[in-house]
Amino acid sequence: MLGPDRVYVQAKRYAPDNTVGRPAVQAFTGSLVGFGATKGVLVTTSAFSRDAIEFASRIPQRVILIDGKRLAELMIEHGVGVRTSRVVEFKRLDENFFSEE
Repeated sequence: MLGPDRVYVQAKRYAPDNTVGRPAVQAFTGSLVGFGATKGVLVTTSAFSRDAIEFASRIPQRVILIDGKRLAELMIEHGVGVRTSRVVEFKRLDENFFSEE
């Protein structure tokens, strides 16, 4: 939980094969420090390198990393930037219909 504090967000639109590395996370963290903030969210359409993830887990600032897969999950979950294209209906047997009374 991020709480009621001001949260800074940065988004990076990268190609799927271009991961966000530690230098980008360090630069984001530096900007947080510059603004006197302790919390931030760094979002990418691609993925984060292992070094970036490890770095974010060790710093005193609370930095949430959201990769492309998680971003898509959140968009679907909250209905942001998506629309329903097909609904699948599943039927199950109504055993009460066949029961004798």
